[in-house]
Amino acid sequence: MSQMAKSDAQWKQELSPEQFQVCRRRGTEAPFTGEYYECNDPGIYRCVCCGAELFSSQAKFASGCGWPSFYAPIQSDHLATREDHSFGMVRIEVLCARCEAHLGHVFPDGSKPTGLRYCINSVALKLDPDSRDA
Repeated sequence: MSQMAKSDAQWKQELSPEQFQVCRRRGTEAPFTGEYYECNDPGIYRCVCCGAELFSSQAKFASGCGWPSFYAPIQSDHLATREDHSFGMVRIEVLCARCEAHLGHVFPDGSKPTGLRYCINSVALKLDPDSRDA
């Protein structure tokens, strides 16, 4: 996946203040409030910043954590990960591989078949219902 880079000024013009805070400043939306938390509509979840295909609705599951959860990405190379030492804990941050948007975190307590839980901010996603999963 080819990478893209934009200035903060460009991102601020294209994103809502909440999207900018979460995706570009590594923020987090409040739990149980996101648009896609309880969404069961079919489709492909894309990066709100660059449109990259990230997750299929078929890999979404109800984890009860307060954010949309997925057990696997569409393609592993569409995501990047790195250690996150914020808030006095060690977690694995999940980013869009194309634009480096902060998406959320991945944990080893997820659903079968992978046992992973990609805990992703709704505000970082855009559901494409007209995709191959629809």
